[in-house]
Amino acid sequence: MPKAKKIMNSPDNIVDETLDGLVAISNGLLARDPGSRVIRSTKIEQGKVGLVVGGGSGHEPMYGAFVGPGLANASVSGDIFAAPAPQHVQEAIEAADAGEGVLIVYGNYAGDVMNFDMGAELAEDDSDIESKTVLVRDDVATDDYEGRRGIGGAFYVVKAAGAACAKGLSLEEAAAVTERVQYNTRTIGVAVRAGVLPDTGKRTFELGDDEIEIGLGMHGEVGVERSAMMSADDLAVKMVNMITEDLPFESGDKVAVMINNLGATTQMELLVVYRKVAELLEEKGITVGRTDIGAHFTSQDMAGFSLTLLKLTDEIEELLEAPCESVPYTQG
Repeated sequence: MPKAKKIMNSPDNIVDETLDGLVAISNGLLARDPGSRVIRSTKIEQGKVGLVVGGGSGHEPMYGAFVGPGLANASVSGDIFAAPAPQHVQEAIEAADAGEGVLIVYGNYAGDVMNFDMGAELAEDDSDIESKTVLVRDDVATDDYEGRRGIGGAFYVVKAAGAACAKGLSLEEAAAVTERVQYNTRTIGVAVRAGVLPDTGKRTFELGDDEIEIGLGMHGEVGVERSAMMSADDLAVKMVNMITEDLPFESGDKVAVMINNLGATTQMELLVVYRKVAELLEEKGITVGRTDIGAHFTSQDMAGFSLTLLKLTDEIEELLEAPCESVPYTQG
């Protein structure tokens, strides 16, 4: 099969050039030292808990771009679909520190867990910075909750974590409320075409012309089911049922809903799916309090989307509605 086309220079430089582009478009909101894999906010408020987010590149804007007031103080990026190095995690923690410790939020993947833990230990040993970690594990495709992957719902977890830190909560309080948001978040993803790795030009998996992968991971990991293509409405029914049965979500609940573009899906398709999702939730007696549709956590140019439901409480809703400023997402 011929290589897929990518608009780039050398794949060896694509992560650094992506970070350079992010800083350039930020109009002074973001900064990066030459050669660093850390993006830091230029508007860090002292005397509050700092927030570090991060993970492998190739998922833009997650995690690297969600930096700024009301979101992360700093982000750290690894190579494409690879965990950041421990020394870069340490650098991010030190950049984010504003005197009250640092909360660290990232997806539950073995390489990330190992390297972020090592980086946190280095920051504590060398700079005496206390930190706490919240792992995003929202993927309902995995039965074992503790082993679940962090996928599209990370957007809501990062948004809430940033608001918790910005409002002046202690490190322990910010970690606890972020964990509550994380626990209330459930996601399932589907794809009709895999994304392309920049260094090889090859797709991360292959699907037949009439196939859809349900429950796949953000790097193209196998899903829970490979099925024949189905209509948008049938797919929405399947996904909503998988999520609502998991927490479970029940009549009387209020939720935030996110339809996340995995990279190469049109807004038309996302809207068609959302209209059915909204109808299904109404039938179940579940109220939609907030909706987000767009590309928040991608997988290169994967064609597909993820559906996230976050069960809202007054506390969680306040955090989601708090103001924030970043390159990809700002609300007043």
